[in-house]
Amino acid sequence: METGRLTHLIHADSSAAMARRAPRPHFVMDEEHLAIGDGQVDFIASALALHRVNDLPGALIQIRRALRPDGLFLGAMLGGETLKELRTAFAEAENEIEGGISPRVAPFADVRDMGGLMQRAGFALPVVDVDRHSVTYATPFALLRDLRGMGETNALMDRRKQPLRRATLLRMAEIYAQRFSTPEGRVHATFQIGYLSGWAPHEAQQQPLKPGSAAQRLADALNTNEIPTGEKPGG
Repeated sequence: METGRLTHLIHADSSAAMARRAPRPHFVMDEEHLAIGDGQVDFIASALALHRVNDLPGALIQIRRALRPDGLFLGAMLGGETLKELRTAFAEAENEIEGGISPRVAPFADVRDMGGLMQRAGFALPVVDVDRHSVTYATPFALLRDLRGMGETNALMDRRKQPLRRATLLRMAEIYAQRFSTPEGRVHATFQIGYLSGWAPHEAQQQPLKPGSAAQRLADALNTNEIPTGEKPGG
């Protein structure tokens, strides 16, 4: 890497078919078992892949270890509100028709926890931002076709092993249309995306101030009176 510029970019994917479609150099690589030595790269980007890993904290730790000091990680991953409509409709339909609930939509990391996971992995200056997209479909079945086309079908090991009953599927579609329809008669699906950034630690990075080293009181900055510890307001 030259100063401020990437000179070599390697594409990696857990799917051999997808990796072959990327520009060279490209490799097949599992997100949970990165074939990168410690401190070997300056930059890692992950685009909507980390929601599929079994051990997200472990994957983030491997990414941080693979970065050289002051190396940058940028990632985008689906957040906890993703497909909340489909999850709700399936749960209600399955409970009504089959008398119990099986996980039909994989759990996604809560955006509030993503920053904590970045810190736990050892990233410096972690930042998490979030974006929400509401996509409309003609029917719930059109949404299911889209998810299958994206390779996002149910891969949970704890899912019910019996085939999905037709009655349950039809009832899910009814509940979905009743509760999550637009005024135009379409149904909407929520996709929440969390954007992550963090740096491999380096001594030149901005460091937090030591406790007690502030040059100005918070009360002065807020133009208010300071209440000593132990006193109650108005006391």
